[in-house]
Amino acid sequence: MDLATIFGLSGGIVLVIAAIVLGGSALAFLDIPSMLIVFGGTMAVTMISFSIPELLNTPKMILQALFNSRDDVQIVAREVIAIAERARRQGEIDIERLMKSLVGKPMLSRGLAMMLDGVPPDELDRMLRQEVNAMVGRHSRSAGVLRRAAEVAPAMGLIGTLVGLVQLLGNLQQPDTIGPSMALALLTTLYGAVLSNMILAPLASKLERNSAIEALILNVYALGAASISRQENPRRLEMLINAILPPSKRVRYFN
Repeated sequence: MDLATIFGLSGGIVLVIAAIVLGGSALAFLDIPSMLIVFGGTMAVTMISFSIPELLNTPKMILQALFNSRDDVQIVAREVIAIAERARRQGEIDIERLMKSLVGKPMLSRGLAMMLDGVPPDELDRMLRQEVNAMVGRHSRSAGVLRRAAEVAPAMGLIGTLVGLVQLLGNLQQPDTIGPSMALALLTTLYGAVLSNMILAPLASKLERNSAIEALILNVYALGAASISRQENPRRLEMLINAILPPSKRVRYFN
């Protein structure tokens, strides 16, 4: 569970609700027409920009961002180097036994399986890289859905404000309509700002960050599988892995 995301989202919403309740009647901030314009309009306009599968995949990515833990890339790098060292010492027979223990590491397992099947090292490396790029593309589209929705929400709030003002100015001779029209004009702006800046944009940033971390980990697995396939010295694998890791995450396995 990603506590930072959950606490951040829930904490921000709770603070806004607390301010509303302490300032007066909370029911004054509930307006069905405003919700229809902002929430319904944001969803409808976002659907225009993306396909149905992309839209349906976005909630899954949000749940992964909230509840799926990410491995530490340093731990992953050390594990991959240790596996490469073991494979170099004991050969292909041990690799077959080793693959059974690679639970939760499907890319590394697939890479070793392709190596045992006789796939050339360069082709193996290319295929694993393509898989990483495909994953990054899927995540980028999901983050793009949230980014687009974050852009649309304030615009829908502005549209609702204009609708409310038109209703207000068109019915000045009827005092009982001024209140609902003003509520529509103001609450749509509030709903749009909260939806965009407190929910959609932060979630998009979290998805992009998680995607970058996952891509880095998968690239470490791809480097490991290709290096084992080439029967390279694990010290060289350590150098290759450190070349793609941030300075603070680099490993010193053989020192």
